[in-house]
Amino acid sequence: MQPQPDHGEHSYRGSGRLAGKRAVITGADSGIGKAVAIAFAREGADVLISYLDEEEDARDTARWVEEAGRKAVTIAGNLAEPAHCREVIERAVGELGGIDVLVSNAAFQMARESIEDVPDEEWDHTIATNISAMFHLVKAAVPHMGPGGSIIGTTSVNYATPLPQLLPYAVTKAGIANMCGSLAQMLAPRGIRANSVAPGPVWTPLIPATMPPEQVEGFGTEVPLERPGQPAELAPVYVMLASDEASYVSGAFIAVTGGKPIL
Repeated sequence: MQPQPDHGEHSYRGSGRLAGKRAVITGADSGIGKAVAIAFAREGADVLISYLDEEEDARDTARWVEEAGRKAVTIAGNLAEPAHCREVIERAVGELGGIDVLVSNAAFQMARESIEDVPDEEWDHTIATNISAMFHLVKAAVPHMGPGGSIIGTTSVNYATPLPQLLPYAVTKAGIANMCGSLAQMLAPRGIRANSVAPGPVWTPLIPATMPPEQVEGFGTEVPLERPGQPAELAPVYVMLASDEASYVSGAFIAVTGGKPIL
């Protein structure tokens, strides 16, 4: 990608806010997930890095985690398969000793101009990767999470202001926002919090890989700050939600949109 996204490799400074915590982050090989993994490690958390098949990128994320003095576990596989979601959680429990934070961040999108252009298989894959995977991950993780646990879903401005060209993606992002709202109420008696982060335009590999070149060229200029966000600019919100400082924050939808309001 040109320019290269900023994941906070050379800028994020930790202060022990997640000391001793064990985190699972999906889609952590690149983009927002990578920035969150780096920030979590520098805040004192061990991290399981879940990714699809970008082995080199995942190794790079693991390197940054380890350079922060924390343990990194990597696991490749397709989160559209429920069995793999359970495998991710089993690896985290086995190698990290438990789970304190689950960040469901991996996602798929593809721009299509009309509903007739959306292949049935693409619809099913988007639903399975973006929303069903979160369900299976949470279901498997909750028995291993204690009071103070935190679940964070990556939703999108598209949950509230859906783009027609991203119909399947927007549907899943609305589902994530609502799932987190339900989980916040369902899991409150166990002391587990659930929140979601709603990014606006963020410069990640998903953008040039799934959008027409003419849309990529002007990506992010439509928001008041007139530029796309960098993954590093999202990470502090995830750190806050994962930390004990957010002990009374549950059921929240936090927008990081470059100035575009979400009502």
